[in-house]
Amino acid sequence: MTLFDGITARMIETPRLMVNVLERAGDDPETPADRTVVFIHGNVSSSLFWQETMQDLPPDLRVLAIDLRGFGGTEHAPIDATRGVRDFSDDVRATLAVLGIPTAHFVGWSMGGGVILQYALDHPVLSLTLQAPVSPYGFGGTRRDGSRLTDDDAGCGGGGANPDFVQRLIDHDRTADAPTSPRSVFRSGYVAAGYQSEHEDVWVESMLTTSTATGNYPGDSVASESWPGFAAGDVGVLNTMTPGHFDVSGIVDLADKPPILWIHGTLDAIVSDTSFYDLNNLGKLGVIPGWPGDDVAPAQEMVSQTRDVLSRYVAAGGEVTELSLEGVGHSPHLERPVEFRHALLEAIGYVGHPIDPAPSTEAIIIRSSD
Repeated sequence: MTLFDGITARMIETPRLMVNVLERAGDDPETPADRTVVFIHGNVSSSLFWQETMQDLPPDLRVLAIDLRGFGGTEHAPIDATRGVRDFSDDVRATLAVLGIPTAHFVGWSMGGGVILQYALDHPVLSLTLQAPVSPYGFGGTRRDGSRLTDDDAGCGGGGANPDFVQRLIDHDRTADAPTSPRSVFRSGYVAAGYQSEHEDVWVESMLTTSTATGNYPGDSVASESWPGFAAGDVGVLNTMTPGHFDVSGIVDLADKPPILWIHGTLDAIVSDTSFYDLNNLGKLGVIPGWPGDDVAPAQEMVSQTRDVLSRYVAAGGEVTELSLEGVGHSPHLERPVEFRHALLEAIGYVGHPIDPAPSTEAIIIRSSD
């Protein structure tokens, strides 16, 4: 019951692992690359989150959503975090190779934004749409310029996951009885207050597909002499985005720069300059005791870091469109689907069937090399 009308799922056998892919029943597999869109989900989610968007896109596009390893229906293979998110991006490449898709337009949400940026560093892409993406310097543990706060990435990675949340994933808790239940986390972290959907049960089921096996979510940690007492490990999901393992700011130096669309909400609780998921920010707020202060453990300015890197991308000859949505949380494609769809179709240069009227131009900032 988690698949919407017209959405199908199939397993793709790749040389790396078995990968689950969502498609639309009527899409033509011979659709050219410039009319093919590939969706990559974020952390603690799956391709199920993309179904409404897939349904609403014009029928002459080919759209696919891929489950990353350890999520959805894809094999729960261990993740080597020392490669950053390359295990994920290499899996995507292997899947598209089996499907005969040499390149496409890519859409990545949150951690998925980091995955498609890594993909673009390694393979040609036609465009990148980044929705609430992880900072190009990873999650936690950096100053605004991307420099690391500690050599061991203290306070980052697998040790930062809430143990009760992890246990509730294991228990497949579908209630909203505790702030740490997946449903409560969806309501407080994934979307802004006031969002309602008849499909919330599907979004929760998607979160519950997250594998908590060794090497998957959240990942390991090691002891640290620096506050808050732990540092990043080398396996598992959260460690893939620690600054010692992850840095995709090299997109600035790409010879062939695909156009980039960056969509984010002003009320994003997860990816922001004052993230409620950044332990340094929580220390500053007094939620975690013993915080050593801004000089030692400043909050990561995630959105500002992304804007800085994308501004450098423009200065180096690239083109970036930023869409900042007031009152929106971490999931613009769910919370403001019309604006998201319109911006995406503009980003891929879609010409064809009528699309929705453009959102307010005040919300769109165009940065280009012109």
